[in-house]
Order: sequence, then C-alpha cells, then structure tokens
Amino acid sequence: MTATILYQGNLRCNTRHLQSDSIIETDAPTDNRGKGERFSPTDLVCTALATCMITTMAMKATDMGIELKDTTVDVKKYMASDPRRICKVDVVVTFPSILQLDEKNKIILQRTGDNCPVIKSLHPDTIIDTTYNWQ
Repeated sequence: MTATILYQGNLRCNTRHLQSDSIIETDAPTDNRGKGERFSPTDLVCTALATCMITTMAMKATDMGIELKDTTVDVKKYMASDPRRICKVDVVVTFPSILQLDEKNKIILQRTGDNCPVIKSLHPDTIIDTTYNWQ
C-alpha cells in the first residue's frame, strides 16, 4: 500500500504516507461546502502535476550535468461542473536567471516536463497550459 486515509469528519481527511510516515491533511474547498483550510483533493492533483514536472525535469537535467535548484513552479486550477472536475491547469515554470542554456537543452527539458507521469495520467480532456520562463 502507498497510504492510509482517515476521514476525520467535517470534510477533512488525514493521509499518512506509509513509507515515510509523513502526513497530508485535506479539506473540501470553500466553493464545495468545505472550509478550505488545507489543500483540497483536486489541489493535490494539480500540485502533483507541478511537482512531477519539475522532478522529472530535474532528473533529466542531472543526467545532462545541469542543476535546476531554485526553479519555481506555480500552478492554478480551474474547475468545471456537470460533472465537477478539473478542466484546466495553468503551470508556470520559472528558471533562475543564473541558468543559461542553449535552445536544444531547453527543448529537451520542456519535453521532459510535458511528458511527466502525472500528465500522462490525467484525463485527455484536461487542458494543461504550460509556460516555461527562461530568464
């Protein structure tokens, strides 16, 4: 098993990662009867997307002798209804200004991010709008 989840009531869950024993709590979002005091499950999906992108890019970068430390990723979620679902995710990857790469390496890293496992796991109707900012 990967994790165990305890429903605590009031639309809050406590999730324990079994390998590391780390904890994530979730709440329902304020636009869907929740308090919004924690990440919502759909927030976690979008966060998983963003962290998967930068993690796979960092793996590739390491193989290329490139360090992506201090790269930031901002993510914004858009919801649709009927059925309620994530319909679009904006991802903005901003690389530190100290990182100077040629076009070939930029394309390799971008293609790596655009093909991370989480992107490949999302519904094909979900729009992923990614911007890569090379300072």
